[in-house]
Amino acid sequence: NPEVIEQVRRAWGITIRDGFGQTETAVQVANTPGQVLKTGSMGRPSPGYRVELLDPVSGAPGAAEGEIALDLSERPVGLMTGYHGDADRTAEAMAGGYYRTGDIAARDEDGYLTYIGRADDVFKASDYKISPFELESALLEHEAVAEAAVVPAPDELRLAVPKAYVVLAEGYEPGPDTAKVIFEHSRQVLAPYKRIRRLEFGALPKTVSGKIRRIELREATAAGSENEYREEDFR
Repeated sequence: NPEVIEQVRRAWGITIRDGFGQTETAVQVANTPGQVLKTGSMGRPSPGYRVELLDPVSGAPGAAEGEIALDLSERPVGLMTGYHGDADRTAEAMAGGYYRTGDIAARDEDGYLTYIGRADDVFKASDYKISPFELESALLEHEAVAEAAVVPAPDELRLAVPKAYVVLAEGYEPGPDTAKVIFEHSRQVLAPYKRIRRLEFGALPKTVSGKIRRIELREATAAGSENEYREEDFR
């Protein structure tokens, strides 16, 4: 997250070099020392890894945006041999000559990869693809936001719109005034189709390892809430 990187730089004078890896692998992508650092980017493929982006429709490599995958024709030393006792899951992950990570990224003209989100977290609003990670990063730029998670909310016109669950920073109180400020920030920094249209304050459900349980947020959103704020009420 660019905002976190900048906060660390201001506070301690240290530059975080972001990267990407999984339990199944070592670090596949990184902003390694010696190359230009692009804030917000994961960097470029690490030595020994042939990283491809697979087209979400055809599954073909070479996409500008797609699922992060490792070419198995030159199998990386840092890649697992498989999931213990689960041959079916291993076969699914290694299908078609690629190890598929389940994560989506975009590659720029210099070969740098920018994380978009988990494949099953990305959603469409008004037929535009929405990256929760991008919207959450934008929200965290505001001083009132300590944590944020974005999920799709049902909408009669657009089918789905971005809804943000927000944990407020110390000194801020949940309520219409704070909601108005956050909606205004969203309008300033995000394209119209990406703007936060629903907002709710409260703690985020997490796993033991600290990952946000988005499935619980999606279920809560589908059920509806009396504590939800809507952007159209603040125009």
